[in-house]
Amino acid sequence: MELLKRVGSAAVFLPLFVLLVARGPRWGFALLVIVIALLAMGEFCRMVRAAGHDVNRPLALCLGAALVIAFVVPWPWFLPLILSAGVGVLLAAGIVSRSSGPGSNEPVGAALALLGAMYVSWPLGHSLWLLSLSHGVQLVLLLVLITWGSDASAYLVGATLGRRPLCPMISPKKTVEGAFGGLAGAIVAALIGRAWFYGDLALSHALTLGVLLGIFGLLGDLSESVMKRAGGIKDTGGLIPGHGGVLDRIDSLLFTTPALYYYARLGIGG
Repeated sequence: MELLKRVGSAAVFLPLFVLLVARGPRWGFALLVIVIALLAMGEFCRMVRAAGHDVNRPLALCLGAALVIAFVVPWPWFLPLILSAGVGVLLAAGIVSRSSGPGSNEPVGAALALLGAMYVSWPLGHSLWLLSLSHGVQLVLLLVLITWGSDASAYLVGATLGRRPLCPMISPKKTVEGAFGGLAGAIVAALIGRAWFYGDLALSHALTLGVLLGIFGLLGDLSESVMKRAGGIKDTGGLIPGHGGVLDRIDSLLFTTPALYYYARLGIGG
């Protein structure tokens, strides 16, 4: 039943996503990324509060949206990160300076808001840079294919063949077999993407990206598991059937998106 829900969600959302990336306007994709960032930031705030920490939700949402928008500004590629991070630090510092006295949670709340923006919006913003590269459409589609192909393979292999726990203190259900299944799935997905829509991608790059994104996707999954375990929650939300919340669906993408972008800039060339 869980697998059927996942397949059903993919059948609904993936065609719309592919159509938007391949045929839609760039502002439409940017708007989608901003909406996803805001939804994920809201779930991040709930997760942090479940762990017993106060977080400044309005500041977190504002920083999250501003950080994504900074990636749209047509400046040299390194400036949006520097400027948006600087603005975030200044806003957080301003709230800290207005703290309501000893013992106030405002400094912690502001710091966690900034942390959430850097955890969610900073990596998501790289998808906008990725789409702006030459072969940007193919790269974004390859990113999703490899990341979610790895996730699906890890889930199937882990559920059917998993025996040895991978990180029981972090995520009891994840297994060594599932991790290797996810890595194999990432490599296969990279080769499928190369054959299907990215014929200009060298075989060596496809294999490297399969391994690289497979590893980074697992790290992204485990990182979210650490935070969910701290809050004692199973899912960050219930918006997506079979997956939970938006953050549950994009946790691997938060690590694979910057990895692919910088590999494309330094390895493939963009």
